[in-house]
Amino acid sequence: MAKSASVQVLGSWASPFSNRVQLALKLKSVEYELVEEAFYVSKSDRLVKANPVYQKIPVLIHDEKPVCESLVIVEYIDEAWTGKGPSILPSDPYDRAIARFWAGYIDEKWFPTMKQLETASGDEEKFAVVGKVLEGFALLEEAFAKCSKGKAFFGGDEVGYLDIALGCFLGWAERFLSHDVAKDILPDALKILEFFGKVQAARAAAATTAAE
Repeated sequence: MAKSASVQVLGSWASPFSNRVQLALKLKSVEYELVEEAFYVSKSDRLVKANPVYQKIPVLIHDEKPVCESLVIVEYIDEAWTGKGPSILPSDPYDRAIARFWAGYIDEKWFPTMKQLETASGDEEKFAVVGKVLEGFALLEEAFAKCSKGKAFFGGDEVGYLDIALGCFLGWAERFLSHDVAKDILPDALKILEFFGKVQAARAAAATTAAE
């Protein structure tokens, strides 16, 4: 997207949470500037000022006003630009509540379980974590069958709230990755693995130095 002085995203190309915000902005055809934050190294003064409570990315800056937390930002984008692009959240109150429920499940249950793979030691522990991740994914597959109502996306015919919430993590389906809104935003999986491999190596080296 072209740069816009009135809409900025403090985030990173490698952060799935930042990717959510970018996907929502692209879906609404809103021009923005991505301000790269080295979230794995340090927190910039600008980030701390914009998000003093959590001090983390992403942060949407709209007309110099910060909005924090990726799912909150996605909803804000949907409401702030109602006249542009398709609606991100379902229009039906029940469908909207269900979408929010599963988005909460992704962030509070499924993703934290997946992150346990970073600290799991030994094959047995890793297999146990993978089993839990797959169990959660099976639940999400069932949710997809109900929410999509037989159509291509969680949102029906078009990418919606849950597609953005889940798709930012793993490009959950080929049809999502091939959608125009996902192109040029979701990074290649191998590039992500390489990036976070370097991050973990840097953190391990820093911890070793601190212990000496």
